[in-house]
Amino acid sequence: MESVERYVEFQKIDKRFVGVHALRDISFRANGGEVCALLGENGAGKSTLLKIMSGAQTPDSGKILLNGEEVVFHSTQDAIAAGVSIIYQERQLLKDLSVTENIFMDFLPRGRFGIVDFAAAHAEAQRIIDEFKIPIKATANVGTLSVAHQQMVEIMKAYRRNSRVIAFDEPTASLSDVEIDVLFDVISRLRDEGKVILYVSHRLKELFQITDRIVILKDGGFVKSLVTKEATEPELIRLMVGRDLGDIFDNLARNTEQGDIVLEVKDLTNEKVKGVSFQLHKGEVLGFSGLVGAGRSEIMRAIFGVDAIESGEVLIDGAPVHIKSPRDAIDAGIGLCPEDRKEEGLVLERTIRENTTIPILNTIAEKGLINLSKERAIAANSIKNYNIKTHSMEKIVMELSGGNQQKVILGRWMSADLKVLILDEPTKGIDVGAKSEIYQMVCDLAKKGLGIIFISSELPEVLNVADKIVVICDGQITGILDREEATEEKVLALAMHEHRAAS
Repeated sequence: MESVERYVEFQKIDKRFVGVHALRDISFRANGGEVCALLGENGAGKSTLLKIMSGAQTPDSGKILLNGEEVVFHSTQDAIAAGVSIIYQERQLLKDLSVTENIFMDFLPRGRFGIVDFAAAHAEAQRIIDEFKIPIKATANVGTLSVAHQQMVEIMKAYRRNSRVIAFDEPTASLSDVEIDVLFDVISRLRDEGKVILYVSHRLKELFQITDRIVILKDGGFVKSLVTKEATEPELIRLMVGRDLGDIFDNLARNTEQGDIVLEVKDLTNEKVKGVSFQLHKGEVLGFSGLVGAGRSEIMRAIFGVDAIESGEVLIDGAPVHIKSPRDAIDAGIGLCPEDRKEEGLVLERTIRENTTIPILNTIAEKGLINLSKERAIAANSIKNYNIKTHSMEKIVMELSGGNQQKVILGRWMSADLKVLILDEPTKGIDVGAKSEIYQMVCDLAKKGLGIIFISSELPEVLNVADKIVVICDGQITGILDREEATEEKVLALAMHEHRAAS
């Protein structure tokens, strides 16, 4: 196995944007034959460093060395040609094309006269798919795949290139436990082949499973490099956030008083949801748990008017409401923070100010024109109340960290007249410090009498944040547990429908 013969080294990398010193004199080395984690809060500089390594951005000063030789990338194609692949959390896929076409992109095999040999391409793509143990066809249109399978296609692209350096940016955020095991097998194989692997994740448990070394960044600067097996979780958190968070769940100031039923769902049914019924009280945090693909998001999409309801009833404050669109849901007092905040939750090319007021434009418009002073006041209040880290409300949302993007969505809904707020994977891809803030925000909203639906694939979150837990499997409710009686074992048994096998 090659180890130190292959390496990537960052020397005094510095990068500034308007009002932000994104990277400050970053220097460290990652060797081949090891998985090196980049760990830090949102905004610590991890994504900026990866973009520089990918050729998407250039440093203001400093050098990148590959195997001792300085490289300068002016484009992503330069980086790919040098054997560097970055797998971003935001998928870089063409959804109207097949899996094969996405895996090969500009490198489709050609036969005589330069004609693309699709038979050979599909065969090679299917070989890679089978190696990843994913139940999809090479000829399938990427747009028809689940978010998890699209993420695996993104990973297959880099795998097919046989790159010397591969960086994974939150690769497991949309994957099930089974798919994560497959991914870790692939990463272990790449490590054993001597590849340089950089791995970005906020899931500390994963770092102890798959990485050999952890490099910690904070506020754009290098903090420390640790050998993973010698590190502890409390130590990592302290180095990341600059303080000891202790048990972030024990520190939550929860709501202890609940009111009347604010949302009732009766026998909700459509193509993906089967006879779902539950109640949500004012001031209650109602957790939804289940395996990836269980139908949690589909239930919420139906309630919010994104997907059609075939039968069943939705009631707000005891009165039936007829929701056929998201506008109907908003008018009824329901807000949704979707799982895919970049695709469905934000207008990435617009400013914080513009994103904050999307649901209430009709209330701040006069004679068809937006009252900018009102809009600015609402945005300023949201930035202050939700601790959004920005130098200006005119900052483009795309340039914010994941945690701050999520806070923009939360701040948006607080400017609307809500009774129910649905949070679908609100901490996905967010660092532990920002998670702690969001947990407390959820509790604070419940104290104000809002009914909260809290969906998460991370069981500790659901068990510790929710007052009651609804477990979903195959589009159906398989159990409802109070927090006091809920355990990981009970939730997983219901999520896997083990009670059916026993009956």
